[in-house]
Amino acid sequence: MDEIDHKKLVEAALFMSQNALGVNELVGATGIMSPGKIQEILKELVTEYGGRDTSLQILEIGGKYMFALKEPYATKVSGLAVGPDLSRGALRVLAYISKNPNLLQSSIVKIFGSTTYEYMKELTEKEFIETKKIGRSKKISTTQKFKEYFNV
Repeated sequence: MDEIDHKKLVEAALFMSQNALGVNELVGATGIMSPGKIQEILKELVTEYGGRDTSLQILEIGGKYMFALKEPYATKVSGLAVGPDLSRGALRVLAYISKNPNLLQSSIVKIFGSTTYEYMKELTEKEFIETKKIGRSKKISTTQKFKEYFNV
């Protein structure tokens, strides 16, 4: 059996994943047992794609990596992209949060009802929002991933 090129394997994992991947996730996906080796490969790939005359780049978002399009290509073809794989309700809540920064979860629940908790869980799992405990409620804010993903 041929020796697998580790850099190409990490590149393939990033290409196939719909989500940004961290070093530990790449260890699991590729079988490369050295997190240091994966970090080294990621740095090389980010530099290589940044220097290539291509529409693709590899972004680091909050310690995780993903393929993305460079501008102006991202804007030109964004209509072809599949949605963020969020439920309609979660998308509505996310839109409201993005227009009203630093909201308390309790105020969102008053507006959208008790199903908000499900939407908040979905948005937190997909890393579009983060929460910070404030008294009996939580302060909600969008993440860097949200800004990158929705080009805000």
